Amino acid sequence: FVVCMALLMKLGSSTGRFANATLVRLSEFLSAGYKKGVRPVKDWRTSTLVAIDLMVYSILNVDEKNQVLTTYVWYRQSWTDEFLVWNPEDFDEVKQISLPTANVWVPDILINEFVDVGKSPDIPYVYVTHDGLVRNYKPIQVVTACTLNIYNFPFDVQKCSLTFQSWLHTIDDINITLMRSPEELREDKSVFMNQGEWELLHILSNYKIFSVDDDDYYAEMKFHVVIRRRPLFYTVNLLLPSIFLMVMDIVGFYLPPDSGERVSFKITLLLGYSVFLIIVSDTLPATAIGTPLIGVYFVVCMALLVISLTETVLIVRLVHKQDLQPPVPHWLRYLILERAPALFCIHKKHRLFQCMLHHTCEIGRQHEREATLLGRGLPPSRDPSPPVVSNILQEVTAIRNFLEKRDRCNEVAKEWLQVGYVLDVLLFRVYLVAVVAYSITLGTLWSVWQVA
Repeated sequence: FVVCMALLMKLGSSTGRFANATLVRLSEFLSAGYKKGVRPVKDWRTSTLVAIDLMVYSILNVDEKNQVLTTYVWYRQSWTDEFLVWNPEDFDEVKQISLPTANVWVPDILINEFVDVGKSPDIPYVYVTHDGLVRNYKPIQVVTACTLNIYNFPFDVQKCSLTFQSWLHTIDDINITLMRSPEELREDKSVFMNQGEWELLHILSNYKIFSVDDDDYYAEMKFHVVIRRRPLFYTVNLLLPSIFLMVMDIVGFYLPPDSGERVSFKITLLLGYSVFLIIVSDTLPATAIGTPLIGVYFVVCMALLVISLTETVLIVRLVHKQDLQPPVPHWLRYLILERAPALFCIHKKHRLFQCMLHHTCEIGRQHEREATLLGRGLPPSRDPSPPVVSNILQEVTAIRNFLEKRDRCNEVAKEWLQVGYVLDVLLFRVYLVAVVAYSITLGTLWSVWQVA
């Protein structure tokens, strides 16, 4: 006490422009004999308790490829320095003072997940109260490693951890605690900039004591930053165009299968979807350990378009050039023309095919009637020129055989047209069920991820 009073009298008798500066006298009083390289406790058995706090200000970048999260946080820590105490009555009731950080002892608390030095502003001062409480508040740009799971993209929720611990001191020297309660920390979004791609859900905290060699024990405080991506941008620019193309592919089944426009339409859709995938390939996140589900969705949609085109080519092949095809096999006629329409409520004849065939058959029957009448109207074989009559009879017989053959071809064509129509309806229904089931499954998954 005597030494302190003598020091005060010496400082009080200082002359010059700082003679009456209370803060200068207090700073000189606190720095006199202070050792910033020694942990500030009078009893070495006493552990220094460091209270820390974390507030997320902004999510700057989420690098899925390199598995790196860049955040801007407000970090606060406080501890008691037993050597930085004074009586406010001796210094004009000054109860706190700011001191240079370089002049006081600071705990070596670091973030384990640090992978790069961010562009953080340098805060050169700390606040010290008269009872020795040191408050070190500073903003930090944190570039940390984080295990990012992109399978649910763009409806993904990421959970990245920031682990604070003393790099050297054991729990006997430095212990860590929270400045606020875990509940207050969890729901605090007061400083978060909520206008970016990512939304802050909450911050969880977990205190743990661990040992590396079963001899020395260390304290750590782990903060789990839980963020969720806002999917509106990706829904509008990725999902909706793909859905529109798939709907147009389904609508394309209503084009007549006996025309070539359906094949051209399907090929155009397939080319358009290929260009769409090339454009969006840079938008999708890519990692070496996984592929997002939306990437699988695009691949499956491409496969469905290829299957749709293949089905269209098959049907067009069946309904064209039927005169070069053999008759419909009995088993195929039984399955497609008899069993399938009854089981799946499919009409056996298509109006377009009926009109075409009716017109062809009427022309054939008309020629046949004309040939028959011509044959019946011939005079008896008493004509003085039998070779001419014989030639006429041969021509009529040839015409009749041709018409009968054409009628048989028309019957074969009619059966193949019906087979093509029934197969077209069946394959369309199977394709539609596959697309709807696939869409419902993905929609349900994405809805659950969005609500969770």
